[in-house]
Amino acid sequence: MNFRQLKLACSVVSVSAAVFAFEGVKAQGQTPPVQVENQASHIQNVNQAPNKVAQFNPGGSTRSGSSYIGVGGFIGFDDNSTFGDGGFSVISKIGLSRNFSIRPSAVIDDDAIFLIPVTIDFPVNSVADTGFQRLSVAPYFGAGVSVNTDEDSDVGFLVTGGVDVPVSNKFTATGGVNIGFSDDDTDVGLLLGVGYNF
Repeated sequence: MNFRQLKLACSVVSVSAAVFAFEGVKAQGQTPPVQVENQASHIQNVNQAPNKVAQFNPGGSTRSGSSYIGVGGFIGFDDNSTFGDGGFSVISKIGLSRNFSIRPSAVIDDDAIFLIPVTIDFPVNSVADTGFQRLSVAPYFGAGVSVNTDEDSDVGFLVTGGVDVPVSNKFTATGGVNIGFSDDDTDVGLLLGVGYNF
């Protein structure tokens, strides 16, 4: 097995593991109704409250804030890399549960590059309070796949990490580092953008 096949296998395993984890969490959150006798000796169905560990809720908010879609810029650190020297980007964050989200984005230059990571979202933390405005950040970390649409049509393994910064109730600024592994190369790029919360 060569390096390219190993990367593709790792990508498939990581996406499959995330899907199975979400299905397991969804199944654990469902509990059967319990029958209870009330004071008048009548029997009625009472739904036992499910454990609120995590529930699958596509498009919902996560611990790091709202889901969003927006625009930004991507800066590649090597002109000869799969990521190129960067370009315009369309970014998004789609909450999957309270703790997880998928963050698909497209980098548009001569050829499009699609970055599709699943991330663990951490809670919003206040890092500075100026008295006028509080600065909060919400870190995230994850892995997924990168798809390059040039003539080679390369699919590679992707690792990402960054922060979301809630600017207002309607907007979130984001910045993250993406590391792609493809064609026996390691490519690094910086993604910066602003998203509209939904």
